[in-house]
Amino acid sequence: MTRRLALIRVVVVITALLGLNYVTWRWLFSVNWSAWWIGVPLVVAETYSLVDSLLFGLGVWRLKERGDPPPAPPDRTVDVFIATYDEPVELVMATARAAKAIRYPHRTWILDDGNRPELRAAAEAEDIGWLTRSADWAGMPRHAKAGNLNNALLQTDGEFMLVLDADQVPLPEILDRTLGYFEDEQMALVQTPQWFVNVPEHDPLGSQAPLFYGPIQQGKDGWNAAYFCGSNAVIRREALMQLGVSRYVGEVEEGVRRALRTSRSVIRQARKQLTKDDVAVREALDAIAVDIGKARRALDRGEALFDVTFRFQQRVAQVRRSLVESDLRALQADLDIIASLEGIAESPDGGLATIDLAALDQMADREWSPLGAVETVEALVNAVDVGRGGEAQPIMPLATISVTEDMATCMRLHALGWRTAYHDEVLAHGLAPEDLQAMLVQRLRWAQGTVQVMFRENPLVQKGLSLAQRLMYFSTMWSYLSGFAAIVYIAAPVVYLTTGVLPVQALSADFFIRLVPFLVINQLLFFIVAHGRPTWRGQQYSLALFPIWIRSFTSAFGNVFLGRSLDFAVTPKTRREDSGPAWHLVKPQLWAMALLVAAAVIGVVRIVLGEAEPPGTVFNLVWVAFDLAIFSVIIRAVRYRGFEPDAVPTGAGPGAGPTPGVPA
Repeated sequence: MTRRLALIRVVVVITALLGLNYVTWRWLFSVNWSAWWIGVPLVVAETYSLVDSLLFGLGVWRLKERGDPPPAPPDRTVDVFIATYDEPVELVMATARAAKAIRYPHRTWILDDGNRPELRAAAEAEDIGWLTRSADWAGMPRHAKAGNLNNALLQTDGEFMLVLDADQVPLPEILDRTLGYFEDEQMALVQTPQWFVNVPEHDPLGSQAPLFYGPIQQGKDGWNAAYFCGSNAVIRREALMQLGVSRYVGEVEEGVRRALRTSRSVIRQARKQLTKDDVAVREALDAIAVDIGKARRALDRGEALFDVTFRFQQRVAQVRRSLVESDLRALQADLDIIASLEGIAESPDGGLATIDLAALDQMADREWSPLGAVETVEALVNAVDVGRGGEAQPIMPLATISVTEDMATCMRLHALGWRTAYHDEVLAHGLAPEDLQAMLVQRLRWAQGTVQVMFRENPLVQKGLSLAQRLMYFSTMWSYLSGFAAIVYIAAPVVYLTTGVLPVQALSADFFIRLVPFLVINQLLFFIVAHGRPTWRGQQYSLALFPIWIRSFTSAFGNVFLGRSLDFAVTPKTRREDSGPAWHLVKPQLWAMALLVAAAVIGVVRIVLGEAEPPGTVFNLVWVAFDLAIFSVIIRAVRYRGFEPDAVPTGAGPGAGPTPGVPA
């Protein structure tokens, strides 16, 4: 263990003890229950922040610094995938030329989801592969970037693939510095940082995330939980294909089991429609019920899914034929009865004029096999078909359950027992959003995708993951809930300064003795972990983008549980036309700042008039000042007019969400 890691662990333990002591005391002795409407939300927000801090501490507990990578083995086949949709052709081609120039032998492919003739012509002119969706995708769900990559996987055959976004220009040595990790046969993925060349030193949009693409990913790597970030990663094809096949088999089997459970209930309802005279129909439905039981037991024994479903389909078809034959015999008998009836007279045009009422009664009294039973048989045959007619291709290796394919795919790989690595070396240079609107589109998509995964495949309950892996994935998802805590952290000082209502019992010595050391040691932990990397911008955006984090939660919830659409937007790679500061994009933040300033003014007036306690007012004024310092980044972001070429970029990597472990 290195001296730095030992120090990190000591500070993590102290932070955890101080935080647990403070929050426990707050719940037991400090909540102002007479003002529960602000007291309870505040202590809940503080508890959220403590959990965030504990998850961060756990993450860096096994921080792994890998150093130089193993040498790349010779003679491996590699496909370099450049995913694009509508980015400028020259931008894509610049990345493709750099990819073609990678030293390790490989084949470069442009995956053009926009199917643009001009891009195809440019690629072919420079002997660069060009792929677009096959005809199988027509009229099928497209699944955005995940679908684009899945399509390419089935049209190429390299042992490994390097995935690049259209703006991520690789260095020539990128494969030489990453392929060596795959000498470990269980290594599925190697992720490298994302770093942007068009970010000024003051980084007003928070594009560089040196804490995430550094200690956070290194910490996850220590727990074998470093995850795919969508670009600048090398992936083993075998791992993805195993994942695709296993997911296909698992999803089909679960679909069969659901169909069998549902069909059993439908048959029970159909039997209730029968009378005691419907012996043949009852026997047919009972036979289907028995076959359902046999099929379920066969699945439980692990028999081949195809064999089970084929036998069941054959049996159902046989039962269905017997039902149809029974109905045909009944129909013929009724026609014979009609032909022998008296009282039928021919009309002048030769048709039937009248039918004896007794004949109608005799037909009405006859019970036909229930329509519901026949439809059940039809549904059974269709429901257990081992196909995926609703998808362009049955095998989908990259996850399609969210608007971002990376985290869910990697989590599934870990659940299968594969390993991943984080190589902390910048090996590609990208382009960050150059205006506030593009940045907000990007952050919203990241957040929505992560929350979708949390709702659909919560890592805490995923089989195959270790406890540490579950917590590492959950910590990232948990961080996107910070928007709700931020509202409370804004409201609490406003409420006190304007009304004098305290959310705590009192601002006593006990309160400060517990709170201040926790805040100080928590910041010390970040300082030690960062190891000289700047973290302030990440802390600012953790609070300042609270409307984005809240919207991501509500929109993902509506998509997953209410079936609402969730629009996918590619992050713009070029600056929008300059039309002045876009203040409308940050209205919630501006209102929050106005409330904080107004509350501070009211608080000062109240203390001058003797209507407020000085200690409480001073404490909340400091709180307001801190919040305003956080929100000041929004002003800089709105006024930012894009990268100036003479600015010196610093840091490493794009932001991956709110900064974990930071009590806003």
